[in-house]
Parts: sequence; structure tokens; C-alpha cells
Amino acid sequence: MGKELEEGRKLQLDFSKLKKVAKCGVEVMPAVAQDAETGEVLIVAYANRQALDYSLEHQVAAFWSTSRNELWIKGATSGEFLDLVEVLVNCEQNSLLYKVKVRNVGACHTKNTQGQPRKGCYYRRIDKQGRLENLDA
Repeated sequence: MGKELEEGRKLQLDFSKLKKVAKCGVEVMPAVAQDAETGEVLIVAYANRQALDYSLEHQVAAFWSTSRNELWIKGATSGEFLDLVEVLVNCEQNSLLYKVKVRNVGACHTKNTQGQPRKGCYYRRIDKQGRLENLDA
């Protein structure tokens, strides 16, 4: 992913994401990681049975990377693990909510202007002109 996509002010929403997920060939469902203390949404990703089983067994958030088609253990490369507090399932049993505690600094793979991992992936908002505004400038 390019710097403009992750840091820029130009809106480039990927409305084709679910088509790409469907093509990955693995049965997955949405999995949201939410800070158990603050309620802040940190990440929206996907989980399959393997990711859920890993999460429950190791008590850390794990997802299925639909772009790499592999188990994604959040923090395995960055050190920014999300410790699992509990897993909730919705009424239709087609999405998961991981309530987590951020082990170190943040949950996002991008960094803020001070070079620290961002707490979560939702660090920009859309302004009235349709541009992205950085909330942690």
C-alpha cells in the first residue's frame, strides 16, 4: 500500500473489497477488534476457523489475511499485539467482535507524525469537501 493511500488526503475508498475477499477462496467473516476499555474500534478484518481457534488458544487477536491468504497474528512482526479479553458473536453468527487490550502502543501498521504506531486504523475522517482529514497530525 502506498503512502498516499495510507497518509494522503485524497479519498480512495475500495468499494470492491468484498469482491476481492470472495475471490480469496477461504470462508471468512468480518472480525472487529475493539479496545475493551475505551470502546474504540481499532481494526476491521476477517477471521476464519483457524484464526478464531488461534485467538482463543493463545489469547491474542488473529485474523485471516485475505490479500496474502494466510493466518495473520496481529503483532507477530510489529510487536503490537492485541491481547484477547473476550470474543462476542452477533445474532446471525456471521461476524465476530474481539474485545482486546493493546499490549504496547497501538494496533495499526501505520505510524503517526511522531513515528509511533497509531492506536487504531481509524485515524482520518472525511471532511465536507470529500477529503481526508488526519486526526492525529
